[in-house]
Amino acid sequence: MKTLIRKAEVVVTMDGTRREIAGGDVLIEGGVILAVGQDLAGEGAEIIEARGCVVTPGLINTHHHLFQTLTRAVPAAQDAALFGWLRTLYPIWARMTPGDIRLSAQIGLAELALSGCTCSSDHLYLFPNGARLDDSIEAATEIGIRFHATRGAMSIGESKGGLPPDSLVEDEAAILKDSERLIAAFHDPNPGAMVQVGLAPCSPFSVSTGLMRDAAILAREKGVRLHTHLAENDEDIAYSLQNFGMLPGDYAESLGWTGDDVWHAHCVKLSDKEIDLFARTGTGVAHCPCSNARLASGIAPVRAMRDAGVAVGLGVDGSASNDCSHLGLEARQAMLMARLKNGPAAMGAREALEIATLGGARVLGRSDLGSLAPGKRADLVLWDVTELATAGEWDPVAALVFCAPMRPKSVYVEGRAVVRDHHLLTADPQKLNEQARAATKRLANG
Repeated sequence: MKTLIRKAEVVVTMDGTRREIAGGDVLIEGGVILAVGQDLAGEGAEIIEARGCVVTPGLINTHHHLFQTLTRAVPAAQDAALFGWLRTLYPIWARMTPGDIRLSAQIGLAELALSGCTCSSDHLYLFPNGARLDDSIEAATEIGIRFHATRGAMSIGESKGGLPPDSLVEDEAAILKDSERLIAAFHDPNPGAMVQVGLAPCSPFSVSTGLMRDAAILAREKGVRLHTHLAENDEDIAYSLQNFGMLPGDYAESLGWTGDDVWHAHCVKLSDKEIDLFARTGTGVAHCPCSNARLASGIAPVRAMRDAGVAVGLGVDGSASNDCSHLGLEARQAMLMARLKNGPAAMGAREALEIATLGGARVLGRSDLGSLAPGKRADLVLWDVTELATAGEWDPVAALVFCAPMRPKSVYVEGRAVVRDHHLLTADPQKLNEQARAATKRLANG
């Protein structure tokens, strides 16, 4: 079945020349883009009229903790920095059930889809009361967006000098065994994959050096990607210097955690030397500007990273440190934070949109995503720029970022509609909200 998206206000291709096609069409079939241009022939195709809409590639989220969706705006954690924030929330997360993990993922992914996201990673690093990464993967399959599930882990508890409580850490041999199981069960290495698996020990302050090294060895043996938190704030840097005698980037390099199959979250405090290391090795970064501001971690040196050639994508981060999952808002915040750090010309709207699409695809190693071009997967978004939110705009493409957050009119993943006329087609938001209220009440009551 062919689908022709016809007569868009502008088609933003993000192709090699960054073409923007006024009155453009996109022809898709079988989950793949066949052609992009003007006045395309659509005999036998379903016609989607896109007048008044800007069409973009789907937005890509490179860092999230979906399990945190049930712990938004927790009073005791609202005004804390990273380490204190974590210590407040760990006991609540320890009470979560497998059903809570699945529900959290459903809600977070539904929210992402309604923000124009077509592909999301997830970093699940705690597994209370029998929870498994399988729970989140099932939720992603139901919502219908691409999912890069990473098997996180914590193995060093408070009694051994780590940050998390001992009740939330796991045996390292069991972590590696489960990692192998998940890769065998769910990882699809092929273009167009709906589910991929990566390995993601949580952070240098919650796992051992041995687990970091063993995870890197296993990931390369199995051909999957690596992900962790790195250089997020001043406390993070101090911990690395005190415990490892080196900066976080150097520590990562010493354990095999640099390369084009690795991406690190945050990297707010990377030095110029570490930025050069990441550029030379092809190591990617998930930039989470809203979370970084929420926790007062700082402003990541994204301009310096981009200028050096580092692959940078956007991440909404967990819903307990953001506290929403809207990638358009993240793109706007990335632009504003870059300007706050480096001046008003430091980042434009189109570059922010590029980071949200093509940048995310590069960070996740998805050469099949991130642009609208023949042969790429049919992940795209229609944004209605005739609505009140953009009334008075002079540049509809820039308005997607400057006027964010915007609601996408339609979202397609692998050529299938997930959102149509602003409505999620794959789940009932009202039902999810009712279930969330019951779950948060139970978690709050212990």
